[in-house]
Formats: sequence, structure tokens, C-alpha cells
Amino acid sequence: MIPSNKLARRRFIQKAATGLVAIPAAWSLAGRAKAQSVAAPKPKVMLNVRDFGALGDGTTKDTVAIQQAIDRCSVLGGGEVLVPAGTYLTGAIALKSNAILRLDKDAVILGTADFSDYPVTQVRWEGKWIQGRVGLIYALNAEHIGVVGPGKIAGSHALGGRPTAQSPLRHPALIEPIGCNDVRLEDFSTDYYLMWSIHATYCEDVQIRNLTIRSTGGNGDGIDIDSCKRVRIDGCDIATGDDCISVKSGRGMEGYSLLRTSEDVHITNCTMADSIFACIGIGSETSGGIRNVRIEHCKFTHARTFALYIKTRVGRGAFIEDIVAEDLDVSGMTGGFLNFNTMASGIQDESPVPGLEGIPTTKNIRISNVRVTDCPVLVEGTGIHPDKPLDGFSLVNVSGTCGKGISLANMKNAEIRDIKVTGFAGSLLNINNVTGKGLEGAATIAPPKVADPVPTPTKPYQLR
Repeated sequence: MIPSNKLARRRFIQKAATGLVAIPAAWSLAGRAKAQSVAAPKPKVMLNVRDFGALGDGTTKDTVAIQQAIDRCSVLGGGEVLVPAGTYLTGAIALKSNAILRLDKDAVILGTADFSDYPVTQVRWEGKWIQGRVGLIYALNAEHIGVVGPGKIAGSHALGGRPTAQSPLRHPALIEPIGCNDVRLEDFSTDYYLMWSIHATYCEDVQIRNLTIRSTGGNGDGIDIDSCKRVRIDGCDIATGDDCISVKSGRGMEGYSLLRTSEDVHITNCTMADSIFACIGIGSETSGGIRNVRIEHCKFTHARTFALYIKTRVGRGAFIEDIVAEDLDVSGMTGGFLNFNTMASGIQDESPVPGLEGIPTTKNIRISNVRVTDCPVLVEGTGIHPDKPLDGFSLVNVSGTCGKGISLANMKNAEIRDIKVTGFAGSLLNINNVTGKGLEGAATIAPPKVADPVPTPTKPYQLR
């Protein structure tokens, strides 16, 4: 028989145990998770591609070894994969979550000339999703990834070019993150030809810093920001055939239906030279919308057309808004400083956005503190559709020399002041259907030719 005092003690312990079990499970699990996070910090690994068999001799394909190192770094919790001095011939390499590829000072990643080394998947080409080859260095739906220098990434010049009816697959870009978050590209140089060097699509929180990008001798953009959010491009030296930097968001009804906007893009402290089109192009694929682009403290040293080119067309729809550019030095332009063509730039889509909805909306474009040297045309701003005038355009504090002044059409709430340029022929300011401040004494010009609206199709568009 159990003594009464021991029986009472046993019953007390049983009741206490029952009470502990009754503590809410959520509290218990939360406390355990917190304790585990403190006790077991995320591991960081440092791997060397040579330990996985990479030779770096410039002739042996090192694709498998480099990929194994990246894969293992990712599954071990993340860290860095070092590429030491050498030339590493590779096909496409996939970055994986939480892994940074670090290129030593004398390390070169060299792409092979064999198309079969670049897998085929859905990629963006001129604003449309099509079948195409992935980039030399690419990532799909990864996070916390990057490539840091000071080494070099060089694509094979034999791979450049555009898709054709006979060869419809898009050619590989050089570096191409798709659907990724937290992307770092820093402190390295590139060499490619006839294709995009850096193409970020559907990405968020992208940092591109201190790159030296070379893609001259043909159509090859430097940096393409394609339906991305929160992008910073800082301290880059870019010389290209086509646009040095292009911001875009899709084409036609496909892009308009997906509505993946490029927004919050900051371009600062960059030097740009282009030999075919513009230094910075906003568009022309804009069917998902573009907003909040800030360009500051940049030097434009050459462009075949204009330093800044805002371009789209009837049939794109959507919007371009809140574009700010300030503290710019502009020289070596063949066309001029700033151009608006929002009616007929770029190829028309096979399924364009119809009617009034297909005319892009533009508003809040602010340009200030610009210094131009021997600029053929200061501003060609007549390419705005009269049915949707640009609402809010300011041009403030511009100095230097130019051959022709400012031409504007179809704008409201404009502000033009402190324009201190010399050397121009004719009137400094030429306008048609423009209202706002600082327009006194402007010459009147003929209205621009208006693009025809897109007819409504008999069958509604469907994504397919």
C-alpha cells in the first residue's frame, strides 16, 4: 500500500505533467525553432573548382567540374565557389541558391562554340517567351546568387546572332538569371559579340556593380533589365554595339496580359559608349509597363543615335512613367541627347494591344543638370501620340553646345527652364500642342505624323 504522502506527491507530478502537455503546440514549436536557429547557424563553405577536377587549361571542357562545385556549395548551405587563375572552357553553368561564383584575378570563364552545350528552355527574346538556349552562366528560380570578380567571362563569338525562321532557337546570352531573387554581379569584365551580355528576367533585388562590359561590332546589348524589380547598376564601364543598358517589360498582348513591370531601377556612376543605337534605351518592349527609373552621375561618350532613347509603339499599351535623369555628361552623339518615339519604335507584335488601350501612356519624365558637347540635337520630343499626351515633362539646367535645340509635341504640364546652350541653328524651342511653363517665344512646328490605331481582333487574345 502506497503511503498517503507519497500518493499525494505522485498525483501532483501527474497533474503537472498533464499541464505541460497542455501548453499550446505553437508556442512550443516556435520556441524550439528559435533555439535551433541560435544553436545552428547557417553553414558557409568555400570550395575550389580544381578540387572537383577543373583543369583551367583553355582546351578541356570544365563544365562538369564547375557545376559539381556549385551544386555542392548550394546543398551544403551556401558559400563561395572559387575559380582560381586559368582559362576554363565551359558550356552553360547553372548558378544555384546561396552560392556565389568568385573569379580570381587571372581567371577566365570561356564559353564553348558548341550550341549543344547550352540547354534549351523558355527564354525572353525581344519581349516574348520563346524556345532558346540558356546563357553561358544562368540561373532559374534561384535566390542569393552571384558572380564576383575580378576575373573575366567571355562568350564564344561564334554563338552570337539572332533567331531566324530556319534556326528559330534564340542564341545564348552571356549571363542570364531568370526568376531569381537577390542577384549580385560585381567586379568582373565581359567579352561577347552579337548578343546580350547580361539579361535579367523576372528578377528582384539585383545588384550590378563595377563591371567592364565589352560587346562591340554588332547587335549586342550590355545590360538588359527585363520585367525586374529593385535593380541597381553602379559604376559600370560599358561599350556595346546595341544599347548599353535597356529597360523593357514584354511585347504585345502576351506582355500586356502578364503585366510584369520593370520598376525601381537605379543607374548611377556609369560610363557608356554605343556604336549602333543608344546608351540607355527605355523600351521598346514596354507592354508590362516601366516605372521609377533613375539615371544619375553618368557619362555618355558615344552613341549612333541618342544618349537617352524612350521608345515604344502603338500596340504595346501599358505605361512609361516616373523617369528621372540628372547630372549627366553627354558627348560623341551622332543623333543627339534625348529622343521620344512612343508611336512606332520596334517591331509590331503579331498580337498587339488594340484600340486606345494599345497607345502607351507616358508621364513624369524629369531631366536636369545636363552638360552637352557638340550635340547634334538636344531633344527630339515629337514622337508622342496626341490621343495620350505626355503628362509632365521637365528639362532644367542644360548647358553646352548643340547643332539644333528642342522640339516637343503633344505634351502637357511641361517645364523648360535654364537652358544655356550655344551653337544651335534656328529657334531653341519648337513646339506643337504643348502646354506648361517656359514656353514663351517658342516657334510653332507642324504636328507629327500619327500612327494608326490597332484594330480590335475578331477573336479575343488568350495566353498559349
